[in-house]
Amino acid sequence: MSRPVFITEEFLLETEEARLLYHEYAAQMPILDFHCHLPPADVASDRRWHNLAQVWLADDHYKWRAMRSNGVPERYCTGAASEWEKFEKWAMTMPFLVRNPLYDWTHLELARYFDISDRLLSRETALEIWDETSRKLALPEFSCRGLMKRSRVTHICTTDDPVDSLEHHKRIAADTSFEIRILPTWRPDKALAVENAPDFKVWVDRLEAATDLDVSDFESFLAALRKRQAIFHQAGCRLADHGMETVCAVDYTAREIDSIFLKVRAGGAVGDDEVLKFKSAMFYELGKMNHEKGWTQQLHIGAMRNNSTRAALTVTPNTGCDAIGDSELARPLARFLDRLDKTDQLARTVLYNINPRDNVLLTALMGCFQDGSVPGKMQLGSAWWFLDQKDGMERQIDDLSRNGLLSRFVGMVTDSRSFLSFTRHEYFRRILCNMLGNDMATGRIPRDFGLIGGMIRDISYNNAAAYFGFDTPAK
Repeated sequence: MSRPVFITEEFLLETEEARLLYHEYAAQMPILDFHCHLPPADVASDRRWHNLAQVWLADDHYKWRAMRSNGVPERYCTGAASEWEKFEKWAMTMPFLVRNPLYDWTHLELARYFDISDRLLSRETALEIWDETSRKLALPEFSCRGLMKRSRVTHICTTDDPVDSLEHHKRIAADTSFEIRILPTWRPDKALAVENAPDFKVWVDRLEAATDLDVSDFESFLAALRKRQAIFHQAGCRLADHGMETVCAVDYTAREIDSIFLKVRAGGAVGDDEVLKFKSAMFYELGKMNHEKGWTQQLHIGAMRNNSTRAALTVTPNTGCDAIGDSELARPLARFLDRLDKTDQLARTVLYNINPRDNVLLTALMGCFQDGSVPGKMQLGSAWWFLDQKDGMERQIDDLSRNGLLSRFVGMVTDSRSFLSFTRHEYFRRILCNMLGNDMATGRIPRDFGLIGGMIRDISYNNAAAYFGFDTPAK
């Protein structure tokens, strides 16, 4: 009896036009992954893994959510079960994930990295796939750096706290034998988190230690952040990233902000109005800092985090209990962008929404702040988190096409902690080529492969390379 083949060369490509666009224009483009959560320590040490549980299940809240939904107890997700037991439970979950993006990603990774495309992962195939992949993971080319080279990665931008020493980035940069650029990204979320006074106080203490400055008021707080930002810039950082449920942009006075800072610095609690004012001030100050450095700022908007008190108490936060939020977005975001724009201090900006309702909202708002200084200065980021699947990507591409310039789109990111996740770029490129190929087949767009193929190459790599200024676009 023949085994089913799921990942074929024509996966997701429905027309001859789509297949030609993908294989001739998209497939061979390199990868510039400008937003991910890969640990730079793993790259510095060229980490190895012994089995798929280590590389797949050790830090993937997507998979943990799916396993819990399938009735798998927590000990097989984040608990003390053995690596084999965890992998077996994941394999048992796989047949129930048909049409979920995890089903596609899992089999893409098995096909591209391990040449396993002649069988589906299930309880019945788990042991043979475990053994076969474990043998390959022992090979030199399956190290952390080897996987990146195999994926044709040119740049990776990690996600880093301002108080991080960047020691691993420095170690990587000093290794002239490794050509892939691993660059830090400035993620100052903890600098705004005054709603948790004890944690904020501890973090400011760390900022003091990292800068050797006395952070005694709001002005010295900003000075310390600028000092750390300069160190990030020297290490090659050119992007800031800000995670928020919604943008804060209420009115405040300098005296109010200094008072709030001093209260929290002393360990005191602040009210909701004070939190909103402080975050509004910090968003604005950080936005100006991003512009001063010539950086691009990314705003990841809309995640409603740590919703399960039970999970936060019995597991840990940030292990799969986040969801899509529905806070007001348009007015505060417009006000935030306008505050910076009216003094010509608005940096290049990538806006990511987690709620699909906000695609058109963001693309319409972006158009108000395009200023002709940079092609596609304001960007609608790739479909993110709950949306980085076929329907979410298609909707993002459609809405950007209708309300902006798809041709200027800077493309896909993995947003992942796994070194096998680079296949998400293939997944995105296949979806993009299928949409444009179908449009060519129906006469919706010109059947001009030079025009449309060039557009696909740009979206796959060249636009990001030019936009972020990392290097010369690929040909």
